[in-house]
Amino acid sequence: MTQHAPSTEPELSGVRNFRDVGGLPTVDGRRVRPGVLYRSGHLAHATDEDAAFLTTLGLHTIFDFRNAADQRLEGADVELPGVRNVNLPLSDPADGAGFWEMVREGDIEQLRTLLGEGRAADRMIGSYRTIVTERTAEHSHVLHAMAEDSTPALMHCAAGKDRAGLSIAVTLLAVGVERDAIEADYLKSNEKHRRYKVRRSGTAGSDAYSPEIMELLSPLFDARATYLNAAFDTIEQTWGSTDRYLEEGLRLTAAERDRLRERLLD
Repeated sequence: MTQHAPSTEPELSGVRNFRDVGGLPTVDGRRVRPGVLYRSGHLAHATDEDAAFLTTLGLHTIFDFRNAADQRLEGADVELPGVRNVNLPLSDPADGAGFWEMVREGDIEQLRTLLGEGRAADRMIGSYRTIVTERTAEHSHVLHAMAEDSTPALMHCAAGKDRAGLSIAVTLLAVGVERDAIEADYLKSNEKHRRYKVRRSGTAGSDAYSPEIMELLSPLFDARATYLNAAFDTIEQTWGSTDRYLEEGLRLTAAERDRLRERLLD
């Protein structure tokens, strides 16, 4: 399968994991239109140059899936003139009292207990399943907004990998993008220049984590096909098919799906 790449994909200084989703093929031979759907990590650290570039995209809406804890940690998104910001918090796979503080402290015993012996990957899989079943209202809101007027759109969370990745996947399912293409786009978040950077607490020069800590944390920072497939499997197990998920779970009518295709596809 050949996947069309956007004509330009800048490596922004203060925004990780930015990309145009344009070019992905649908099962009926169409493609996602470049310049209508973007994804990224948070925009809180965007430089003036980053903001200037983002302004040129003609965005209508930015969907921010971070929760209050994320926003306290990273800060608010930069404001772009004329762009509507919609905050729809989704469950963070790493959510939990003091989790990120513990990560930053690098407490090896706590991390072994919480994440060792496959528990980190299980945590991610469970979170993806939960987002699918418990966040139908948020995903419904996004799809209805885009069908109505909210494009071009940018979706992001903290790293632009899990919550944004799932929301992008749901959107692509709704317009009939091939599963393999959805997965290939999702896995791009593993590329080195896209990955989320977490800083360790402490004095200057102590940013580096030990190899054991990095191994414990890696399932949290990876985009793994098993995570995305767990979400797809949950859709099938809960609703029986993608069409029923969209119709019954997300309350998306056939006419609304047609409008969404008109907005997002060539």
